[in-house]
Amino acid sequence: MKQLILIAVIIATISGCNKSTDNKAGDQQSNTVAKTNGTAAVMYYNGDIITMEGNQPVYAEALVVKDGKILFVGASDEAMKKAGKGHKMVDLQGKTLLPGFLDAHSHYISALTAANQVKVYAPPAGTGKDVESIVVAIEKFRTEKNIPKGELIQAYGYDENVMPDGRLLNRDDLDKAFPDNPVIVGHVSMHGGVLNSAALKKFNISAETKTPPGGVIVRKPGTDEPYGLIMETAYLNVFAGLPKPTREQEVAWTKAAQMIYAESGITTAHEGATHAEDLRVMLRATEGGANIIDVIAYPFITELDTCLKVMPIEKWGKYDRGFKIGGVKITIDGSPQGKTAYFTKPYLTGGPGGEKNWSGELSAPQEIINPAVKRVYEMGVPLNLHANGDGAIDAFIKAHEFAAKDDLTKDRHVTMIHAQFTRKDQLDKYLEYKILPSFYTLHTYYFAEAHIANRGKEQAMYISPMRDAINIGLRPTNHTDFYVAPIDQMFMLWSAVNRISRAGEVIGADQKVTPYEALQAMTINVARQYSEEDSKGSLTAGKRADLVILDKNPLKADPMTIKDIKVMETIKDGKTIYVKSK
Repeated sequence: MKQLILIAVIIATISGCNKSTDNKAGDQQSNTVAKTNGTAAVMYYNGDIITMEGNQPVYAEALVVKDGKILFVGASDEAMKKAGKGHKMVDLQGKTLLPGFLDAHSHYISALTAANQVKVYAPPAGTGKDVESIVVAIEKFRTEKNIPKGELIQAYGYDENVMPDGRLLNRDDLDKAFPDNPVIVGHVSMHGGVLNSAALKKFNISAETKTPPGGVIVRKPGTDEPYGLIMETAYLNVFAGLPKPTREQEVAWTKAAQMIYAESGITTAHEGATHAEDLRVMLRATEGGANIIDVIAYPFITELDTCLKVMPIEKWGKYDRGFKIGGVKITIDGSPQGKTAYFTKPYLTGGPGGEKNWSGELSAPQEIINPAVKRVYEMGVPLNLHANGDGAIDAFIKAHEFAAKDDLTKDRHVTMIHAQFTRKDQLDKYLEYKILPSFYTLHTYYFAEAHIANRGKEQAMYISPMRDAINIGLRPTNHTDFYVAPIDQMFMLWSAVNRISRAGEVIGADQKVTPYEALQAMTINVARQYSEEDSKGSLTAGKRADLVILDKNPLKADPMTIKDIKVMETIKDGKTIYVKSK
């Protein structure tokens, strides 16, 4: 790399160049933001510019952006020539420039309502350390928002695995504090929630309600009365009936939701289980010009026919003002922390409702999963398949072998979402059948102790086996599953590199990856997951100018400090959409 002195000399001697120094008090733009004028090019320099091209770190001295695209990446003197007359200069001042982060899996639509719900994650992500603190947080929210009697109150992030002394949140706790409001406290898995009596009544769940196949309705001991916790297929009607933004709110809520992603450096978001009404909301927001980042949606298999009526298949796979449908989502089991993931061997701690010899359940029988997978394959669109337990992964492999028996190794753009408790022999099947695992290394921090208790130490240590996947030639991605876990790309990166639990234990030291490999799993590998590697995921001429600026270089930082690295600026198609406030 040329000396910075040489860059300074070049800058000083070439005419027609201006360095952006506008940093007045109250100005929301940082001094790294380019003040573009018309179609003037912008040149970034004087920082660590990591291209993410290739399997080893490659640095460039400068990057030039013009008309929303990357014009040039390389030596500073050549960049000056490519930028042309009147271009703008952005001094990175030693910061790190990367391609914008790509969200491999989250529930984007939930971000639209998150601002209107109570966050009750366990520490350090929230204050929900026990039942009392959860109730206090909801009471405070009710008071601050002046919520009237009869109006639904929602919370998210409840994690029973960290509740002290096994004291779990139930209907009676919520009834005592909230006798006049329906209340739903969403389970951290996003596969269920705890409802009070008013909410149970609102959604017609009673002692007479039969537990559906693949569902969980926890009953009050000694009775058939629901005790609050409803999960999996039993929760689907509740989830579908949750409030949506009004037509007047959709654009504003969409922009606010997308800023949650932009603040973490994400320029493409994933909507991981799209219902028909969610699709309508996203389409109307798109018509209203709300999108500041790209959003890719995956209609849920149970609502596929309705979604096809809303948007016919010939319109899928193509961006329209920042939105597209990417494929179909099928869910075949639940969550390991909720003890609804499906395994080949029983849980050590029983089921979520006290069931004995409990291995979890498939969301649907194998004879239903098989034709569902076959239908998606015949549609010729990508499939996102949710499977956590090794039994569920076996079930999908059987479904693939049924649906793709004429050509098992054809690339059908299948992504195994979570794939948490993958066995080594299943990794080989992924490679053979061209199934891309999208791992979830945040579980090594947030839920490791629960997995050790529920599944035993040996199996828990092998969750999200990213190291072995890379070693055999797979190119895995990594995700937050927001809002099961907070959107925090640096914390996700840290978890893949260090694999340290809440209790400070290393969870599978042999599955750690390098910081560069962890970055690949949130940039170029995700671009491949979306078949967008020609336009996103790395810094090379011709790709979209989706960029993120960090205050430090994750490849040079102490691995334990990666989680503390800050996103300073996010740039979408050459335009700054987020700048960290001072």
